[in-house]
Amino acid sequence: MWTLGLTGSIASGKSTVGKLFEDFGVPVFSSDAAVHALYRGAAVAPIEAAFPGTTRDGEVDRTALSARLVAEPGRLAELEAIVHPLVRAKIAEFLAEAEASGAALAVVDIPLLFEGRHPYGLDRVAVTVAADATIRRRALARPGMSVEKLDAILARQLPQAEKKARADYVFDTDLPLADTRDAVAELVETRRATPKTTARTTPCAAKS
Repeated sequence: MWTLGLTGSIASGKSTVGKLFEDFGVPVFSSDAAVHALYRGAAVAPIEAAFPGTTRDGEVDRTALSARLVAEPGRLAELEAIVHPLVRAKIAEFLAEAEASGAALAVVDIPLLFEGRHPYGLDRVAVTVAADATIRRRALARPGMSVEKLDAILARQLPQAEKKARADYVFDTDLPLADTRDAVAELVETRRATPKTTARTTPCAAKS
């Protein structure tokens, strides 16, 4: 089975491209969805222990947690040390289940794939991109987003040009959706028709 990492800057179209892969019958793992589930499950107790008062009714209060991190930005790494290993365990479970199902290709959406530098062992990496103005417009339309919050998020992410340079595939989501769908279809067909012979050990390898 081929494994494909899907990454990109905030509001660059990762969810849209992930949905297109699903439309072609490819199993897709969303790290964001996994975090939401963990905030209602396994991550609640350790987060409450580290950040008292940021959970309620058995769930992480994302607004309270975000406010705590704004006040104490140096503790972001502490939160990541709690959450990231839980997400990686879910990714491993997902990939094992996808391979057992006979899937020829599985996609893992990891927003900070390059920034995190974790060796997931993915075979290829795809990056979604859009014009900076498009990204800002999309992101600022999200509930609870502000210019200050967006700038802080973008400051933690690699520039799009660097992500493109590291990627095997690039999806420009400023293009018509039909064009993106065609590009996804071509990638899926190629990977399903190509026997897997080698695997990556890091998400930062050169283009194919």
